Amino acid sequence: MTNPLLSEWTTPFHLAPFDAISDADFAPAFEEALSAHEAEIAAIAGAGAPPTFANTIEALERAGAQLDKVLSVFFTVAGADSNPDREALQRAFSPRLAQHSAGISSNKALFARVAAVWAARDGLDLSDEQRRVLMLTHRGFVRAGAALTGAEDARMQEIKGRLAVLGTAFTQNLLADERDWFMELSETDLEGLPDFVVQAARTAGQDKGAMGPVVTLSRSLIVPFLQFSPRRDLRERAFRAWAARGANGGETDNREIAAEILALRQERAALLGYESFAAYKLETEMARTPGAVRDLLMAVWQPARARAEADAAVLTQMLQDDGVNGPLEPWDWRYYAEKRRKAEHDLDEAALKPYLQLDRMIEAAFDCANRLFGLEFAPLDVALYHPDCRAWEVTRDGRHVAVFIGDYFARGSKRSGAWCSAMRGQAKFPESQAPVVINICNFAKGDPALLSYDDARTLFHEFGHALHQMLSDVTYESVSGTSVARDFVELPSQLYEHWLEVPEVLAKFATHVDTGAPMPRAMLDKVLGAANFDMGFQTVEYVASALVDLAFHDRAAPADPMARQDEVLTALDMPHAITMRHATPHFAHVFAGDGYSSGYYSYMWSEVMDADAFAAFEEAGSAFDSDTARALEGHILSKGGTVEADDLYLRFRGRLPGIEALLKGRGLVA
Repeated sequence: MTNPLLSEWTTPFHLAPFDAISDADFAPAFEEALSAHEAEIAAIAGAGAPPTFANTIEALERAGAQLDKVLSVFFTVAGADSNPDREALQRAFSPRLAQHSAGISSNKALFARVAAVWAARDGLDLSDEQRRVLMLTHRGFVRAGAALTGAEDARMQEIKGRLAVLGTAFTQNLLADERDWFMELSETDLEGLPDFVVQAARTAGQDKGAMGPVVTLSRSLIVPFLQFSPRRDLRERAFRAWAARGANGGETDNREIAAEILALRQERAALLGYESFAAYKLETEMARTPGAVRDLLMAVWQPARARAEADAAVLTQMLQDDGVNGPLEPWDWRYYAEKRRKAEHDLDEAALKPYLQLDRMIEAAFDCANRLFGLEFAPLDVALYHPDCRAWEVTRDGRHVAVFIGDYFARGSKRSGAWCSAMRGQAKFPESQAPVVINICNFAKGDPALLSYDDARTLFHEFGHALHQMLSDVTYESVSGTSVARDFVELPSQLYEHWLEVPEVLAKFATHVDTGAPMPRAMLDKVLGAANFDMGFQTVEYVASALVDLAFHDRAAPADPMARQDEVLTALDMPHAITMRHATPHFAHVFAGDGYSSGYYSYMWSEVMDADAFAAFEEAGSAFDSDTARALEGHILSKGGTVEADDLYLRFRGRLPGIEALLKGRGLVA
């Protein structure tokens, strides 16, 4: 019987035939596809003809299609719907893939051919995109250690393999801690909680097989519980469990894993001649140097900390007015901040949430994309990997553009957070292919599902990433969509969040779940007026995490990462009642893989641009100004990584922005 992962997919739009794929198919498909890619690489490296762009660089672009096809399916389900079999497969595949990748980058004959094309580049008749792909290919080989020889080459391959094992272990340990812990609630414990939190707790209890409602470590449940529960003892118990993920001792403890990852990254950078891993990592980003990153973060830290301390004084007084002696604690902040928001802005999350239906917010994201870029979305009836998923065909002027898949609900089999991935990227070589893009979130399930304002912003954020993939218009997949500098990749996503706050969007799509009535203008004004509420807290918890990430990587690796974390927070004079958004043992951005290592700052780097980019629409007189939208698509969203990020932004805006727009946007300047 043919393995469905290896056969030609005759499904609509050549989507993966999820209903025909079983877990037993992955290992044999992986082995066959890996062997096929190895043979393709050997043929390119051993070609008798002199190296050319076509027989070397384009051949590399073409190679590995079957392996990409298998892995796109596997890593989608491994991250969003894991099970013990898939976790075991991930542990087996990760070191093999690292070894395979290292084997390619250390293939001396292959690198010699790439280097020969690079050396001859000025005499070749290459397009701008081809020159860019050639440069990135050559640079990628060099940065992967292709020029290393002997013992150093062998050690680099060992390091890459071990890092793959450790990253997988870190991720699975975190998933296990999040999946296994829950706190049962009695009916009395539910008192004071809004209906949407009670419903989410009951649904989570059913999911866990408990006798009644529970609180889990899913952000979509624990955050509202911390916001609304008047039971300080329960808030403390839940918060401590949330903060302890990855640091509970035993088999799922991530602290020693983090230490080994940092040591190996430092050794990897040293083998390549860099003074630190941060220097190596940031060389290809917009920021370029650790110093530039630190300057940005510290420029934001001081006003953010000042705002947070002023807010802490107000919340502490509220705590003491409730008869509690002692300091404001991390499990108190959200509860008293919510009470303060209700008092000062007359804005009650429980009253707001019925206006933020998941389905209506999806419609809002689609409608904005239609008004800005002419995209249309039609539901698709296709097999997907989980019953919670849904799909749409994306078209423009009747032409197929992409398939968009949404997987919105939290479940024990899904890792925490929210992300966008492309199961297939846009490309025109070796033949035209349209992207298949997935947004994955962790919202609380309900009937119907209701979102917090932060949830709605997350939905728009991830859809901004999806637009970057869908509107890509390049030749080579290696530079399509979100294949850009890490500190530029968040620009389209964070920029798209701004459309959620456009009054006409909320007026049209924020409709009451029971009555269908639009959000009252007075409530809308309160929502927009409170947009920067508690921004000191939000900025402090984020910037502290980014500074700890930088401190891990811009000097000698710490033997004890927790001690280094404490050292950084002490030097910052971190407010007592605020913790890092992601403490080291559950800092998946940094330790699940290399993606955001030394790069967690990138959300803020991109925010400097997104505030300025949305201002371009405001200056044009409309959030839906067609000329500005065309410029955004033409200069940024369609270009992928074909041009340096700062050049793309300059083409769109005519200049690079300063930090003032960010501070103003966050309400951190007078």
